[in-house]
Amino acid sequence: AGDQQQSMRHGSSSEIAEAPAKAPTWPAPTSTTSISTSTSKRPNVVLIMADDLGFSDVGCFGSEIETPNIDELSANGVLFSQMYNCARCCPSRASLLTGLYPHQAGIGHMVHDSGIHSKAYQGYLRDDCATVAEILRDVGGYKTLMSGKWHVGGEYPPNDPDHWKKHAGDKTHPIPVQRGFDEHYGTLGGGGSYYDPPSLIHNRKIIVNTPNHYYYTDAINDEACRMIREAIKDEEDSDDDDKEEKPFFLYVAHTAPHWPLHAPDDVIAKYRGRYKDGWDKVRERRHAKLMELGIIKDEWKCSPRDENSFPWEEAKHKDWEDARMATYAAQIDVMDRGIGRIVNTLKECDIFDDTIIIFLSDNGGCAEFLREDGGEDGSWCENYGTVASDGTQTVVGNNPERIPGDCSTFMSYDLPWANASNSPFRLFKSWVHEGGISTPFIFHWPNGIEHPGRIHHKPWIMLDIVATIYDVAGVKYPKHYHEKNIPLLEGESFLRVLTNSNNASRHRPIFWEHQGNRAVRQGRWKLVNRHEDDWELYDMDDDRTELNNLAQTEKGRVELMIEMWRKWAGRCEVRTWPLHTIEEGDRDWAHVPW
Repeated sequence: AGDQQQSMRHGSSSEIAEAPAKAPTWPAPTSTTSISTSTSKRPNVVLIMADDLGFSDVGCFGSEIETPNIDELSANGVLFSQMYNCARCCPSRASLLTGLYPHQAGIGHMVHDSGIHSKAYQGYLRDDCATVAEILRDVGGYKTLMSGKWHVGGEYPPNDPDHWKKHAGDKTHPIPVQRGFDEHYGTLGGGGSYYDPPSLIHNRKIIVNTPNHYYYTDAINDEACRMIREAIKDEEDSDDDDKEEKPFFLYVAHTAPHWPLHAPDDVIAKYRGRYKDGWDKVRERRHAKLMELGIIKDEWKCSPRDENSFPWEEAKHKDWEDARMATYAAQIDVMDRGIGRIVNTLKECDIFDDTIIIFLSDNGGCAEFLREDGGEDGSWCENYGTVASDGTQTVVGNNPERIPGDCSTFMSYDLPWANASNSPFRLFKSWVHEGGISTPFIFHWPNGIEHPGRIHHKPWIMLDIVATIYDVAGVKYPKHYHEKNIPLLEGESFLRVLTNSNNASRHRPIFWEHQGNRAVRQGRWKLVNRHEDDWELYDMDDDRTELNNLAQTEKGRVELMIEMWRKWAGRCEVRTWPLHTIEEGDRDWAHVPW
């Protein structure tokens, strides 16, 4: 295993700059940062995030996909049925890392500079906010580690290694070891090949070529295991008799199951044939299973098939459709196996009971269609048509004449299957109806959770995770960091849910905005709209699948919640969408039905 890990980290590489592997220590915060803990030993934290995983894509949330390791964590932890994310990869990551709303962290849209002279839309983490790694390390004394996808530090074109080498670590492209992590192995940009992931880096060393039989999901999990072993060894090897305990925080940020559909042949074969009865049946079965598990109410009807989907009977290439979904399932299966290796590593190091493990997804299932002809001129899809390390040409596009899985292909599973991933909810990644923002969520902590194996049904959002981590770690969030004022945490701790109150709820409303899609959740009520559509109001206690719009009968409530959203948007520097004028004859591509 050691030789494999060495080969994953090295090979053809390029140093970014002459610098130590670890980030410099920032000046101490100027506010009081004393630590008080209720126990003598603070927990380690392993935070695992999947990428584009739908609400019902793991077994304990109703899926047919085999995820025994995630399911085991759920069975012995707390399953949250109404945890929310921020609808899109990079905004969610910015929020998760800071405990703030995405705009407050600098990722109001995506990781490119939106060109509107606003820090909220600059496309990389702001320097007037602090990451969980910075606070846990510099205030809390934690060792901070990361394996996987960064995607909060500017753009990294997948076909331009010279750009990665030139810009990684500059002012507009901060990298993990500059934002609080002692060590990082992974990618700096968004999606890409699982066999040759673009913008791969170890600390400050860019890795251009990968060895044979490399698979990114395995690498992320194996590097996480290595980091755990080394953190424990460093602790044991310390010769300081009076040393304070130094727990670790490990952020495991997967790209699975984000496109492209890349997975090992043997795992794909395990799922081939399981999807030949189509997406409509998958949606029905998952809805029924979610009700059986007690995650959703029996009275919540499954949303209708999406208006841009079509009946399975009309699918022209059923074997290919089965292959696409089988490959997607295989990506999740491989991720789960790696999570099992992380769990086993914690047990081998005798720290499993003292370690918090958190699992979630960054957004709902993704409906994006990767056209084989690129679509419009200069399509972003074309940038992924690269040559693999073994010389294989990658061909982008959902071409039914080719079967997905190996490095010569670059496909997505498309809107109808994404509609199944998000069962029983409406819409997809990027939208803020439930299908875009609802995540499976598991919190596992043997030494901290009272009455494990239960379901918690109150609404929370991913920025509450950081607040909870600070709470359990006994770390006081400062008012100042690195000689700058930083925003107050928007997240609220849910520690009381874990220890003594399954009915505890968030005190403040939850807000969203992405590409003009807007929402606010206050208790049982949710106000939501798609860009340019009217506001809709739903009673989430009775109708979480958002089928009975009450906006016309609750006009006073609608107006009150619109005003709440407007005040929040002003405070968080949200701009009106579109950010730029759309020229006559062009269209807002952010809202094209995939």
